[in-house]
Amino acid sequence: MDNSTLLSVKQRFGIIGNSPLLNRALEVALRVASTDLTVLVTGESGVGKEFFPQVIHAHSSRKHAKYVAVNCGAIPEGTIDSELFGHEKGAFTGAIEARKGYFEEADGGTIFLDEVGELPLATQVRLLRVLQTGEFMRVGSAKVQKTNVRVVAATNSNLMKAIADGRFREDLYYRLNTVPIMVPALRERPEDIHLLFRRFATDVAVQYKMPAIALNEEARALLENYYWRGNIRQLKNVAEQISAIEEVRDITPQILAKYLVDESSASSPSVTQSAKVEDMNSERELLYKILFDMRSDINELKRMLSDLHSGYSSYRTTPAPTEHSEVKALLPHTTPAPMVEEVYAESEVVDEIPREMTKADMQREQILKALRRNGGSRRGAAAELFMSERTLYRKIKELNIEE
Repeated sequence: MDNSTLLSVKQRFGIIGNSPLLNRALEVALRVASTDLTVLVTGESGVGKEFFPQVIHAHSSRKHAKYVAVNCGAIPEGTIDSELFGHEKGAFTGAIEARKGYFEEADGGTIFLDEVGELPLATQVRLLRVLQTGEFMRVGSAKVQKTNVRVVAATNSNLMKAIADGRFREDLYYRLNTVPIMVPALRERPEDIHLLFRRFATDVAVQYKMPAIALNEEARALLENYYWRGNIRQLKNVAEQISAIEEVRDITPQILAKYLVDESSASSPSVTQSAKVEDMNSERELLYKILFDMRSDINELKRMLSDLHSGYSSYRTTPAPTEHSEVKALLPHTTPAPMVEEVYAESEVVDEIPREMTKADMQREQILKALRRNGGSRRGAAAELFMSERTLYRKIKELNIEE
């Protein structure tokens, strides 16, 4: 494919770079655009996968029809079938009228399924049927409908591992992966890093009417040799931060280094890193909340004991018992004394966790409390527990919680 065609595509969609890996991915997208083959775009988060379905649609025979982009990871599991395939009036609570789904809306055009690896297994079965036969049914309907759409999917997940774990259907993977396009990570195209940085810095300068920042040779070398775990998204963030914060416009390595995360503090990312980080953050927030609630309960018990002691001290003829002796009187006789000492010691909160409770027990109890406080609303409970609704749904299933 000649360079003028690639240059035209890059200018139209704002794609910056001359890396052979980037050019190869664009060439594949342009060659497959004239067909109706299903395309799977893969690559790490932040590499710009969303541009490729747009390029494919714009150079296809469907370019005058609709282009619909759907982020599968942002739609709650309970409503994703309705969003994709539509529903009939009365199909579920709140369905006050019939509604078309995205596949019906995109009939004759292209639908882009971003984060396709996040689809629930039941929805994967419906999607497989659409890809094989072009048929689907709205939620709450027994009527089979037809749609003629071109499907382009994208993921930053390792779908082969998801298949091995039973989270993704193997037959759907091969149906989606008819034509694979791998978008390179930023660190795999070092010749493009400074071009992108300069573009982002210029955009900020124009937008806010300020002089553009510029890197000296040493700073440029540091920029190009950095790992860029967050890819283009991280690079843009760094360029915008430096432009807004630094008064000097000539950037040295010392200035640049302040905005780069220490690579030695983290291991190399994997294709499932974002999912792992989300789960770790959600569990950490949930455990913190459990611990703070437990400390609050213990402090309340201490206040009650203090009030009890104050109220009856005038009637006592014997020396008042110590705080620890009162607690021992209230606690079951089977409670070991060392545990009582731990409860009232000004030590780490972790020492206050009952030894017989497992991590799963604590998570289950906290989720149930949050659901009760929010009247059974999953959205409210998820907000209180500092996690996404999708993560809460998964936790409810994992912990066998009956709402």
